[in-house]
Amino acid sequence: MKKAVVLRFPGTNCEFDTDYALEKLGFDVTIVWHKESKLPECDLVVVPGGFSYGDYLRSGSIARFAPIMNAVSEFAKNGGYVLGICNGFQILTEAGLLPGALKRNDSLHFISKFQHIKVVNNDNKFLQNCKVDEVLNIPVAHADGNYFIDEEGLKELKENNQILVKYCDEDGNPMVLNGSVEQIAGVCNKEKNVFGLMPHPERAIELALGSDDGIKMLEGFKA
Repeated sequence: MKKAVVLRFPGTNCEFDTDYALEKLGFDVTIVWHKESKLPECDLVVVPGGFSYGDYLRSGSIARFAPIMNAVSEFAKNGGYVLGICNGFQILTEAGLLPGALKRNDSLHFISKFQHIKVVNNDNKFLQNCKVDEVLNIPVAHADGNYFIDEEGLKELKENNQILVKYCDEDGNPMVLNGSVEQIAGVCNKEKNVFGLMPHPERAIELALGSDDGIKMLEGFKA
């Protein structure tokens, strides 16, 4: 059985959603408190959504200094798989594990709704069960989801197939949701073992709740 670790910081509010989703997919899940300095043996680390430390500064900027993040960085450096969802994505950019930064939505309002996203690259473990240009329906819930990266960084993302998903309408046409550069909703690192996205696949696990498109995303880590 694959083992997953879900981190918890003060203010995290998606750890149990993530736990439920991963257990539904057959993972053995352990929730780890941010003050721990070591990770238990695992195949995947998930930094979940929520408002770590209340997001009183830049989102994720305080959590980035938590003791457990040193262990996460070492885990990633050694090829371990890491997924950051929403606030977790913000934390991974602040920690330098992913390129770019997340800014306040251009509307300056919190956005919470189901949102279509298009798969840009699937040559990675996370999205290997999805098709390129496939449109997924995944919830978003963020105030600071405006992904920014400079022109040189954007060029590198494209050259290395690091752009994972983009915001779109139900037909796959580009859609401006929060001001993100080129509608980017998620990226990975060059080594393709660290992934981050603003949408919440763990909230798209049950059709009764609106969508189960998150299953094919998360189950990629089981292979």
